[in-house]
This record gives sequence, structure tokens and C-alpha cells, in this order.
Amino acid sequence: FRGCSGGSTPSTAPPRLLITAQLRYTPVLAQSPPLKGQTTTSTFVLDQPRCVFQDYGNADIWLVVALAPASSAFNNTAAPGTPETAFQRFPDPVRAYMTLNATLGSYPCPKPAGDITVLRVGSETSCAEDTTRPTCNGPLPGPGPYQVKFLALQGSEPVAETAWSGEIMLKTAKSPSSISTTGSGHSAGMIAITTILSILFAILLAALVAML
Repeated sequence: FRGCSGGSTPSTAPPRLLITAQLRYTPVLAQSPPLKGQTTTSTFVLDQPRCVFQDYGNADIWLVVALAPASSAFNNTAAPGTPETAFQRFPDPVRAYMTLNATLGSYPCPKPAGDITVLRVGSETSCAEDTTRPTCNGPLPGPGPYQVKFLALQGSEPVAETAWSGEIMLKTAKSPSSISTTGSGHSAGMIAITTILSILFAILLAALVAML
């Protein structure tokens, strides 16, 4: 007869939790080379995260775009391509969406000469209303403020993330009623004065000719 001491005892240790590594990198708006349209009414341009995720060669790297007040509430276990993170449901009820997925090969380090090293967020108009493309990089719906971070996933597990960016504000379009017409008023006045002077000059010239 074998006592209980000879059998295996179920482990009572808690399951091992994967800890998401906090990388010392903060996304920033592209600065070099200087770009026109760094921010527009519906897009902004970021530097690519070069030489940031070198230890995560098997991971997919996602960009998380959030309304600034909601960034701290984002759940890293939220899966991309689901209703919980779909662009088409942003900004209400979804407060943060995931887009622009890439692998480490998309961000080679060091940067090869001539490489484009920026990401334009909000540049895809064709999928903005297409619910079959929940990771669409669609136009941003308002001026913000927004915050972004890069998140690396291995399968469905978050393994590394950057810090959140600072707040990003987009440009706002001016309403027609706010556009000043002062400049055009001056132009019209100058045209009127020039016309009157031309008429007077023509009359004077005609009078001089008649006197000859």
C-alpha cells in the first residue's frame, strides 16, 4: 500500500503573470527633417520607433491612439481588430483604437540612408466607415487632444510598451464667418480710386486735345 506522501501534490503557486516591459521611449511628432503638415485638421506625423523594440523580434508592434483624458484607462490586453478597439467606433464609445501594426523589420536599426522614418496617423480615408477594417488608420474626428503609444504583442500577450506621448492637438478649420474680409475691402477701394483717376485723366486728356 502506497501512502499519500508518494503521490504528486497539486501546485498551489499562483499562475505566472506576464509583465509588460516599460520601454524608455516617448513617441513624438516628427521634427527632422522639418515637415509641412506636421499636424492638419485630421492627421499628425510621428517619428517611427526605430531602435526601440530590438528585443521583441517576434512581436507585432501596434500604435494605440487615445483621447488624452482616457489614455490612462486603456487596457493593454484589449485585442486589436475587435469592437473594443475599432477605429470606426472612436471616439464614442471606444476611447482608444489600435492601428498601423508592423513588425520589427519595418523599423530597421540603424536607419538605412534614405529611409522614410515617419508615420502619418489618420491618412486612410477609404476605410474610415468600413467596419470590416477595424484597424483602419482613418482621419481623426476632431482637434483632440490625443495621446499615443506603441504596444508590442506576442500573439495576444502584451510584452512591451512605450510611454504615452504628450498631448497632441490638431489644427482647427476656420468657419466662413470668422474669416476677415478687411483685406478684400481695401482691394475694392483701391480699384475704385484707380478707376476714378483713370476717368478723370481721360477727360483731361480729351480737353487738352480739343484745345489744340
